[in-house]
Amino acid sequence: MDKMALVVIDVQKGLDEPRWGKRNNPGAEANIALLLSSWRREYLPIVHIKHCSKEPGSPLRPELPGNEFKEEARPLPGEKQFTKSVNSAFIGTGLEKYLRDNDISSLVMVGLTTDHCVSTSVRMAANLGFNVTLVSNATATFDRQGFDGAYYDADDIHTINLVSLQKEFCMVRTTAEVLQMVA
Repeated sequence: MDKMALVVIDVQKGLDEPRWGKRNNPGAEANIALLLSSWRREYLPIVHIKHCSKEPGSPLRPELPGNEFKEEARPLPGEKQFTKSVNSAFIGTGLEKYLRDNDISSLVMVGLTTDHCVSTSVRMAANLGFNVTLVSNATATFDRQGFDGAYYDADDIHTINLVSLQKEFCMVRTTAEVLQMVA
C-alpha cells in the first residue's frame, strides 16, 4: 500500500463566526477528530494546513484568535504544519516537497471549506500526481449568494463539489470507509 498522509485543511476557529452564514455537515469536526485519532494510533503522517488571510476583515488573519486551530483538529507536537494565504495548500508552502521527501504518494484530505481550499487543494494534489481520497463527511461549506443574486444551499454546494471531484481528481469516501482502510 502507498504511504498515506492525512491532510487537514483550515480547521480554524474563525470559520465558526456567524458572518459566514449557514453551514452544512455539523459533524465534520467530529469526523476529522476520529480520523486524526486513527492516524495517530497507527503512527501515520499527518499534515495540518492553516490559512493566514491577508484580507483586512478576515477572522483568519494571523494576529486574530480566529486563526487558531479548532480543538478537534489541534496539531500535536511533531505533526507537520504549513501556512498558506491562498486557496491551495500547495502554493507558497513546502507541502509538495515534504510529501515527496517522505515518499508519501497517497493523501486523505479533510477540512474547510469544501468548495474553496479543500477543492482547490484536492485538484492540485491530483494534478501533481498524488492519489487523493476526499472524505465527504469530514468537509463542510456555507450557503452562498451566487453571481445571479440567488442563494445556494450549503448542502447543494457541498454535494456538487464532491460530484465534480469524484473520479476526476479523487475518490470520495466517508469517514467510516477511510477508517476501514487504515485499520
